[in-house]
Amino acid sequence: MPRRSAALDRATPEAIAVAALRIIDEEGHGALSFRALADRLDVSHATVQRRCTDLAGLLDLCTEHLAGQLPEVPAGTDWAEATERRFTALYRLLTAHPGLLVLRGGRPWLGRRLLARLVEPALADNVAAGMTPAEAMTAYRRMYLLTLGCAAFVDHRDPAGATAASRAALAALDPGEFPVLTAGMDAVLPTLTDHDVYHGALRQLIEAARPGP
Repeated sequence: MPRRSAALDRATPEAIAVAALRIIDEEGHGALSFRALADRLDVSHATVQRRCTDLAGLLDLCTEHLAGQLPEVPAGTDWAEATERRFTALYRLLTAHPGLLVLRGGRPWLGRRLLARLVEPALADNVAAGMTPAEAMTAYRRMYLLTLGCAAFVDHRDPAGATAASRAALAALDPGEFPVLTAGMDAVLPTLTDHDVYHGALRQLIEAARPGP
């Protein structure tokens, strides 16, 4: 019987994902490396690489770990309520880990757990509500892109910093060239970090996609 590796027992996919997310959240996305992970887990660089092969595999582990926190919406839940619950839960996860979004860039999120917790049930609910498969996918895609975009373009863990950086950028503009942005700065800035902007837009998309009677 082959001997089990104590290092591999410590460096489980879940342990790697948790450690990677902590590095990203605490030190910034630029601090993530196989060596940094190995130090956190007290294993060798090679052990971490055996588990996830490359950066893409590591980021997939992180995504799948987070997907396990998405809600399993009970059968029979009202379509609009179920849809809002799924996407707001995704939004909360993404805004909690902005560095992960930076590292993933435009890579698709196709892990099995994410597909099972979000994509498949959302599409199934859309079809059950009366949409065609094409309509179901279009509605899902619009809500997904809204969620991803609203989470990606502002670091919601540091709203004060995001607001200060934007204020400095707007203050440097020429009022003659940008009269609306410079004169309306105090009205523009609060919307950058206001979560209600996302929630309101999501509800509008849900209402627009709601199947007819």
